Amino acid sequence: MDLTSIAAAVVAHEPGAVQNFMEQAQGCSHDELSAAALVLSASPDLEINDLLASLLFHIGACEALTPLVERVAEALERGDDSWESILLVPLQDEDVRAGLPHRDRLLRATSSDTFLYGLLSVIDLEPLLVLHTPTRTGFEVTIGGIGDNFQLHTLLAYRLIPAHIPGEPLRQSWVEAASVGEDLQPPGGIHGQFELTDALGDKIWNEGRPADIPLHEGRRIVVLSPLTYQRSWNTGRIYPLMTPMVDVTGVLSSDEASAWLSKLGV
Repeated sequence: MDLTSIAAAVVAHEPGAVQNFMEQAQGCSHDELSAAALVLSASPDLEINDLLASLLFHIGACEALTPLVERVAEALERGDDSWESILLVPLQDEDVRAGLPHRDRLLRATSSDTFLYGLLSVIDLEPLLVLHTPTRTGFEVTIGGIGDNFQLHTLLAYRLIPAHIPGEPLRQSWVEAASVGEDLQPPGGIHGQFELTDALGDKIWNEGRPADIPLHEGRRIVVLSPLTYQRSWNTGRIYPLMTPMVDVTGVLSSDEASAWLSKLGV
C-alpha cells in the first residue's frame, strides 16, 4: 500500500492507520510525503492536522500548507486556541516560513505574547548593520531563524569575539544552547557581552525580537557598547527545532564605520 492510501486510511480513522503511516513514511521521497500531506490536509480533525504539521516540518512548504494555515486562522478567529500550537513545529523550518500563506491574517488573530506570534515574526535572510563603539568598527551581518534578542545577543558575540573585536571567546555551551545544541540551559546561565541599542539610541531589549529593531534608512542597525552592569539569562533559544543564522558577511572600512558612528552620534 502506498503512502497516500495509508494517509486516506488515517483520514477515515481506520484503526492503526496513524501508526502505520508514521512507520511507512520513514524513507519516503519528498514527492511521496508531499502527496500524502495533501491527502491529510483534507481532514478537519485536530489530531490529523497535528500529524500533518509535523510532516510539513520535514518536507517544507507544499500545497498542503495552505489548508492547514486556513484552518488554524479560522479557529483562532473564532477564539478556539486549541489550534494555536499546531503551527509551532512547522514554522521552525525556514522553507515553511518562507512559503507561509496568510501570515498577516494569523498575526491579527494571535496575541503578541504567544509562541506562535513569535514564530510569525521571525525574519530570515535579514541584513543588519552592526557597529561596535569601543573599537569604532562596523560589520555587515545577515541573520535568520532567531527567536529573540537574547539569542541574537549571544550569537553576535560568538561571531564577533575574538575574530573581529577583542574579548574572551564565549563558552561553547552558551553557543550550543543558542544554536543547535541539545542543552538549552547551560549551567550558570549565559552572560551578556554588550549593551545593544538601535539607530536612535534606544535600548534593544533582550526580551524583544529582531523584528522589533526599527529600520533606519532601510536597514536595521545594532550598536554594541560596553556593559553598564553584568547580566545573564538561563535559556539559549526558545524554539529548539529552529536553526539560526548569524553570519558576518562584510567588514566596514574604517572610514565607513566612523561615518556611521558619527551619523548616529555615538
